[in-house]
Amino acid sequence: MDFTIITPSLNYGRFLGDCLSSVADQPGVSLEHLIFDGGSQDDSSSVAATFPNAVWKQEKDFGMSDAINKGFEQAKGDWAMWLNADDRLKPGILSQVLTELKKSNADIVYGDYHFITESGGIIREMKVPGWSRFVHIYHHCYVPSTAAFYRKSTVIGQGHRLREDFNYVMDGEFYARLDSIGKKFYRIPINIADFRLHGGNASLRHLAKTRDMDTILAAERQHVESRAIRRAYGITLFKDPYLVGLVDGLLSILALGWKAVLKLI
Repeated sequence: MDFTIITPSLNYGRFLGDCLSSVADQPGVSLEHLIFDGGSQDDSSSVAATFPNAVWKQEKDFGMSDAINKGFEQAKGDWAMWLNADDRLKPGILSQVLTELKKSNADIVYGDYHFITESGGIIREMKVPGWSRFVHIYHHCYVPSTAAFYRKSTVIGQGHRLREDFNYVMDGEFYARLDSIGKKFYRIPINIADFRLHGGNASLRHLAKTRDMDTILAAERQHVESRAIRRAYGITLFKDPYLVGLVDGLLSILALGWKAVLKLI
């Protein structure tokens, strides 16, 4: 089997049909689509029932990372990816991706994507640069999980999983950890998927300036995960957290500049 597509879902029935259809309509490849639903109270189960080739599993989980890890455990495909329930693959894209995967010896292969509106309209194309540990750690996690593939034999099969105590930047920690043990990343110049922007995006919902304490605390928890990645996989020159933060800020500016250079290469 070529691919295992893993979709974590919770009360995203309004988007789920678009996601499942985008996977079902992929010619020229063999795949399985595993949907792990954490207990939706909307019409998700009835939507999934209209796609008999998708495997629907509804059970309590401990969050998105736990659901994705369940998929990793059961994956049979040579390559695994997770496609969130509010995202979708480009039509016929997996056959193009498979051609590139067969030519690559990388462990993690990723491509470009589009941001789309809640209703599915194209906002802009995101062209992603080649892999840089420095940019990944100090600027942001720019490898799109919705357009990335993990080789089963060298990543999933070796027991590498998402940290289930990460709720926002689980992909960023996963990639930094894989890089730290020598796994090879490779970008292919193909637009693979659509990332839907809406009010429920876990990684984006806390960006607005606010004085609401609940929103601020949630945002800080997200920032803490990013800081933890920098402390574990980056550079720490001082013990004083304020000095550490100052260095992080300077390195972030340098990483942003280096990312711009990488896009030109």
